[in-house]
This record gives sequence, C-alpha cells and structure tokens, in this order.
Amino acid sequence: MQTQDNAVLSAALDALRNGQTCWLATVVAVHGSSPRPVGSMALFLPPTSQVGSLSGGCVEEELLASIVAGEFPGDTPQVLQYGVSAEENARLGLPCGGHLTIFLQFLHVDRDRPWLESVRNALDARLIIQRCVDRLSGNTTVESGVSHREVEFAEAQLLQCFGPRQRMLLIGAGQLAASVAELALGLDYDVLVCDPRAEARADWRGPALPLLSEMPDDAVRAHADDPESVVITLTHDPRIDDMALMEALESKAWYVGALGSVRTTEQRKERLSALGVPADCINRLHAPVGLDIGSKTPPEIAVSIIAELIRLRRRGSG
Repeated sequence: MQTQDNAVLSAALDALRNGQTCWLATVVAVHGSSPRPVGSMALFLPPTSQVGSLSGGCVEEELLASIVAGEFPGDTPQVLQYGVSAEENARLGLPCGGHLTIFLQFLHVDRDRPWLESVRNALDARLIIQRCVDRLSGNTTVESGVSHREVEFAEAQLLQCFGPRQRMLLIGAGQLAASVAELALGLDYDVLVCDPRAEARADWRGPALPLLSEMPDDAVRAHADDPESVVITLTHDPRIDDMALMEALESKAWYVGALGSVRTTEQRKERLSALGVPADCINRLHAPVGLDIGSKTPPEIAVSIIAELIRLRRRGSG
C-alpha cells in the first residue's frame, strides 16, 4: 500500500468517528493510459475537501461537484465512467484514450466503521487484509490472512487487498545507505537504518529516518520479518553484516541483499554455511547486490539496487 492510499483510509475512519459525511471512490478499471493505477482511492468530504487522488485533478473536481449537487442519492454504490469520449478526455485532462471506471460508496458510521477499523488494525500489524464490497448494497466484509491479489471488480462484488508499505531495513549507516534511503523514500518505502556503532549513527548524513542502535539480528526479527520487507547489508564488516544475514535469510523478508564483490560474496556464503545457515536459504541471497550496470559511486550503486528491486517486484524473480 502507498502512503497516499493509507492516508485515505485513515481519513475515512477519522471522518466517521467525527460524524462527517464522506464518500469513498476507488479506481476499479483503467482502459488505455491513466495517471493513477487500478486500486487508487480518494475520499470526498463535501462540500470542499478531498483526500487522495483518482486522476490528478479534473475527475476529482467533477465528482465532488456531483456529490455536492446530490446526484447520487441513497445508499446504493455507483459505478461511474470517465473519459468515454475524446471531448470528455480533453475536458478532464485525461491522457488520449484514457478511460476510468470509478466505484463510489457512501460511508455509514454503523456499517463502514467496523471494516475500516479492521483494516487499520491489520496494517498496523503489517498484515494483509481484503475487503469484499457488495455492489448492490454496499455492505463490506473483511478477511485477514489472505495473500495479496490484484483488485477484482465483478458483477456482484469488489475485492480489494490492503497491505503494509514495503519496508526496507538497511544495515550500516554509511554514505551508500544514505543514497539508497533517498531513492527508496521517493518510491514510498518505509526505510529504517540499523547500525550498532554509535560513531556511525552520529555521522549519519542521510535523510531523517529511524536510526536503530540494536544488534542487526535483533533488528531483523523486530522490524523486517514479514513478506513485505527488504533487508540489505552495506557495512563491509562481516561481524555486522553476517549477523543480519543469518537472521534475514531464514526470515520472511522477500529480498535479502549484501554489498560486496563476487569474491567477497563467495567468502560470505562459505562463512554462512559454516555458521549453519541452510543452503536453500543462502541461495536466496542477492549478492553482489543490485543490477550489474557498471556503477561505481554510492549514488550509482544505489540506483542499481533500487533498479533490481523494481525489476523483481514488477516482473518476478525470473
């Protein structure tokens, strides 16, 4: 889940707790180009407020105006189409050929507050939860313990999964970690840096984010042992990096990477094997970390690391 979508759900829950009238809109289908992907959400608090984004501006303005004008009476969810003609595309500022399908729900305190609270609790616990909305009645149920799946919009229901933000735990508070953190924050990762060395933390020159002083294996267990987490070791110090890798390679983190040359990587794998890490876990290690693009400087290496993460998330490990 992106920060913006998390903000939408939090704003919806706050609005219901405060007795405010609100409408939740979700992009359920995109045809052609679109500024925002399927699953994007916006909350409308008439007469003027909005949280989140569906298209980048004009669609939201028109939808809010329609809500204020009372064009959607009653409790029945609405399925709305935007960009069905070239004239409408131009008026709404949608890309040429862009066509959005929006699912619009009026939120009730008694009916919708419970599922929003369940989603909030699941996200706080870094769990995945799915909402199922009846298209006719608007009634919503939630199911926890599910695997992530893409939005499904069928004749009878809307299915949408919510999960925690991708978390990145960087081991080592050096210059490279600062460069990686800058890029990762721009891609909406929840970034943490762990370094047990007080002098390294004191010399941190990266963005403002949590600097953890605990031992690396403890940090992995406490903060990155779930399928939405990434662990990358960057210190060049085996006493620190290996401690994190021993824990991370047997954790639920979906990606574990380590900085170092090919020779250093082979030596590291031999040490991990001698320390009792199973071979199948060692084979999970992405090392040397990042794509081989000839990078030399910390910013260039950071680009290669982020590029590898993007490729794996979008295209799979193959």
